[in-house]
Amino acid sequence: MVTGSTAAGREAFARRAWSEAFDALAEADRACPLDLDDLERLATAAYLAGRDDADLWARTIHECSRTGDGPRAARSAFLLAFGLYSRGEEARASGWLARAQKALAGTESEGRGHGYLLVFEGLQLLESGEPEAGVGTFDRVAELGERFGDRDLSTLGALGRGQCLVELGRTAEGAAHLDEAIVAVTADEVSPVVAGIVYCAAIETCQRAFDLRRAREWTTALDRWCGAQPDLVPFRGQCLVHRSQILQLHGAWTDAADEAQRAFERLAGAPAVGEALYQQGELHRVRGHTDAAEQAYRDAHRAGREPQPGLALLRLAQGRVDAARGAIRRVVGEARGPITRAAVLGPDVEISLAAGDVAAARARAEELSAIATDLGAPVLLASAAQATGAVLLAEGEARLALDTLRRAWAAWHGLDAPYEAARVRVLVGLACRALGDDDSAAMELDAARWVFDQLGAAPDLARVAELSPPARGSPPGSLTAREAEVLTLVTRGRTNREVAAELFISDKTVARHLSNIFAKLGLSSRAAATAWAYEHGLAGGSA
Repeated sequence: MVTGSTAAGREAFARRAWSEAFDALAEADRACPLDLDDLERLATAAYLAGRDDADLWARTIHECSRTGDGPRAARSAFLLAFGLYSRGEEARASGWLARAQKALAGTESEGRGHGYLLVFEGLQLLESGEPEAGVGTFDRVAELGERFGDRDLSTLGALGRGQCLVELGRTAEGAAHLDEAIVAVTADEVSPVVAGIVYCAAIETCQRAFDLRRAREWTTALDRWCGAQPDLVPFRGQCLVHRSQILQLHGAWTDAADEAQRAFERLAGAPAVGEALYQQGELHRVRGHTDAAEQAYRDAHRAGREPQPGLALLRLAQGRVDAARGAIRRVVGEARGPITRAAVLGPDVEISLAAGDVAAARARAEELSAIATDLGAPVLLASAAQATGAVLLAEGEARLALDTLRRAWAAWHGLDAPYEAARVRVLVGLACRALGDDDSAAMELDAARWVFDQLGAAPDLARVAELSPPARGSPPGSLTAREAEVLTLVTRGRTNREVAAELFISDKTVARHLSNIFAKLGLSSRAAATAWAYEHGLAGGSA
């Protein structure tokens, strides 16, 4: 019987107003038990609105079993098990999947119900380090989805294939399958729960594969998808973690910290909270908040998230080089597959160089470069060039190091990653100093210092201060050190844009410095300022 509440619930469900749909359908269910279709809607709305959905899915499974609809029971069991699994209730999830298996035992051939059980089988293979076997399993999932016209199932098959192929290092092939899954989601061809699963899993896979373009694009799409469902509870936390990671890369550290905190609050109590905690640890570490970083990494570990390589880099920043080296060596030794290894090889190079083990750093840098070349990911290529340049510098090959480091800086700059670009500028400065070009070294270090100051990167600021020689007296004419640098470059014929690029500041900032210089010195032109600079020893060498 269709009551007013039932109709209202269906209409709210169609609008994806999940709390409204849940309230209306729950009211209708209290008046008269819902039929199977509406019971599924009620269970789905409960999950998406963050209500208790387990008993509702259990009722759905029992009703499917009572009517002999094994495939539908298996699909409901999959959705129940996914919710339980995401909340850390793995034993209950396994129990319901086993019950679904029994419901399918009497069927003569493999059908769509088996496909949903195969999804979990494929996920277990992926998590246990057997992605090659997982590819075959997800192939069967996709084939069953296509054969029975089940778009949810075929999309989950494409997603799983993409994840396994990326883990095997076949990133281009894997990305094509991820694209296929995302297209089905953005075309609104799949159910809401499956859409959320696909978005979060695909973005996480792209982050792991250093495919920042897709990660950014799909995170924006996920954000819009979540925003169109104001009372949606699951999936928002993962979206916020991804947003925080992207914001951190682009230098918006305050915003990144806010998103990481919101993610933590959303994910509290769920296994995925470990990712939010690790991200908080990363932001605390680069800012020099040592105690907070330590606690965040420990909490992430308790939640099941490996706290490396962040914790090893924290130990390095604390001067505990031996502890850092022991931790990173353990992680590198356990890492399997190119994607997993690529994430820890760069930190291993940095820690090995700090420990004075240049040979080990060289081996790691070469492996990272080989992986970066195979995968072709811009962020990996930038990281590999940075690692190689640092090793060359340690080996005394300053000229080769400088060429490599300039490529690394250009790559990070092109990715709009100011922190990583500034860290490379420190190495560029050291290479210039090794080549006897002290003026360029000072300007590179100062440019890096300015970025670190803007970001609040206290440990890097301290390192630059240690590397910079003490000032040899104040610049003449009441000029600041920055104004003296600007004037020196102007005397070399640099345009405002060229000065801005060299000092890593904006054209507008250069113009303001020049205005201040003219006012302080009582001058009115670049030519007069150039003459004054030569007279007072600020012209510098030609370049």
